[in-house]
Amino acid sequence: MTEALAGPYCAMLLGDFGADVIKVERPGVGDQSRGWGPPFVGSESAYYLAANRNKRSITLNYDHPRGAEALHKLLAGADVFITNQPSMASLQKRGIDPVSLFANYPRLIYCSITGYGFTGPRAGIPGYDILAQTETGLMSFTGEPGGGPMRYPVAIADMTCGMYAAMGILAALFAREKTGRGQFIDMALFDSQLTWLANAGSSYLNAHVSPKRWGNAHPNIVPYEAYRGSDHMYFVVGVGTEALWKRFVQVMNIQDDIGRDERFASNALRIKHREILVPLLQNIIQQKPAAAWLETLAKADIPAAPINTVARAIENPQTRAWGLIVQLEHPAIGTAKSIANPIRFSNTPVSYRMPPPLLGEHTTAILQSLGYAAKDIDHMAADSAT
Repeated sequence: MTEALAGPYCAMLLGDFGADVIKVERPGVGDQSRGWGPPFVGSESAYYLAANRNKRSITLNYDHPRGAEALHKLLAGADVFITNQPSMASLQKRGIDPVSLFANYPRLIYCSITGYGFTGPRAGIPGYDILAQTETGLMSFTGEPGGGPMRYPVAIADMTCGMYAAMGILAALFAREKTGRGQFIDMALFDSQLTWLANAGSSYLNAHVSPKRWGNAHPNIVPYEAYRGSDHMYFVVGVGTEALWKRFVQVMNIQDDIGRDERFASNALRIKHREILVPLLQNIIQQKPAAAWLETLAKADIPAAPINTVARAIENPQTRAWGLIVQLEHPAIGTAKSIANPIRFSNTPVSYRMPPPLLGEHTTAILQSLGYAAKDIDHMAADSAT
């Protein structure tokens, strides 16, 4: 019972691992991301297609007694329940809060995904990806030096929370194998996004150093950023060790000047003098096309790569070789494509069985599996319970 991205992405990951995922949606409207476009592919939004494969869709009005009855029949046979309702009062009103459900289904894994969780001063407030990026400090050091704060263009708070939620659910299922009991998982976009501070957070926590905007540069490694060739094409170079630096100066043919300069003799010194070193390197690099530099650096095993467009990334031979594009036959648009699950098992590979479902596509079949007769299903539809 989730919409948009964090919850649906979590459920899709579990579906890739083989779970039978039932997506409970509002009659007539469904997941809000169904309307997030353009672009649309026929009747379906590309956004919705990104996070909803390997699911079946049922429409239920669980404020209607018959709809609520059907929901509880689903819960009675479920291993996991995922919701993104931030109001505990709303969950309690409908009898689908953790306490109520555990009283009836003690083996249930109940995963809530909200903006701030159910404790703390912002508990119950709706959360959005951009708020999580803002409030966790990430936007304060994203962007070019001297520029303004910059939102990461993909909903990383949602996706990160979805991934952590899937990990939490799998861990809870494993724990249930030992204890026989389910548990409540209280996931929040804020908490998940805070983990992205990573080494920047550690710098503040342990050295009281706040990060600043570096654009494409790295705060702790130099050179480690984008450079422009004579053809005005950009590529990145990552010289992360002293051994790489020694090879780099040889490849660049600067071993007798920059390579001997004491100001650049160690990574710490290169960081100290980055404002001198980086322009010197750029002046040399801009004398040849990016492709020529990339070929030279590759031969020397120095990490470097072109800055691809999305189109070039999708068409990349590595993408194709690893089968990273999923194609599933869709009842309305022909073929639905999505990015593959990156986890590669040796014995139990992920599976791609169903395209993102149409709204309520499986309502009748799911209700029949719960024991409802055809006339009962018709009456529920007529009464707006589905």
